[in-house]
Formats: sequence, structure tokens, C-alpha cells
Amino acid sequence: MMNAPSLITFAPAQAGEAVFDHPAQARRVRGNPQRVTRPFYTDALGEFDCGEWTCEPGAWRIAFGPHRQEYFSVIEGRICITDLEGNASAFGPGDAGVIPAGFEGVFEVIEPVRKHFVMFERKAQS
Repeated sequence: MMNAPSLITFAPAQAGEAVFDHPAQARRVRGNPQRVTRPFYTDALGEFDCGEWTCEPGAWRIAFGPHRQEYFSVIEGRICITDLEGNASAFGPGDAGVIPAGFEGVFEVIEPVRKHFVMFERKAQS
């Protein structure tokens, strides 16, 4: 008999090792904020992952590939995401959103932010 998969919780003790990084220099718009990603789950195919993300204030350009999309929920802080046409959406504690596949624009952290994220990126089919 196979073991049933375990439920994944977003408890600090369940998080994987934190990954620290900064936006690539070519993408930076303002500042050089440190970003910290704490993974909680990645599926066996590497297509679906989720966790917690924190970041210092700053802004950088983002460009999602045609098969990558993200759902997020802001826990603390404030962010603003602006598309290439200049349409801006602000998010604070309790707000959530989806960055769709193919999205391009600017991601700005206005106040130090902490958010949960769910990322899905379909791998190339063979």
C-alpha cells in the first residue's frame, strides 16, 4: 500500500532553505532590494511551487514567459505592479492578485513586503 501524500502547511518550521537574491542589474528601475524566497512545496515535475517571499523597497522590470503565471496574497507591506501601458495596480495586506502568463511591466515594492505565492510554469511538452 502506498503512503498518501502529506498535507503542506505554510508553517515556518515547514519552509525549505531561504534563497536570497536581488533583481538583475539590467532590470532594476530603482534601488537594489534584497529578495528572500522561502519555498514550502514544489511538485515532482517542477511546474508548481509555492512559498513565502519578502522584499525590501525598490522596483524592477518583470517579464513572465508564455507558460509562467503567479497567484499571490500580500500579508504585510505594499506593492504596485504596472503594465507596459502604464496601468498600475496597488496591493496591501489582505489583497491578492494574479500575474498572468506573458505579462510584462514593473514590480515595485513600496513598503517592505511579505507575501505568499503560488507559481505555475508548464514545462515544454516532448
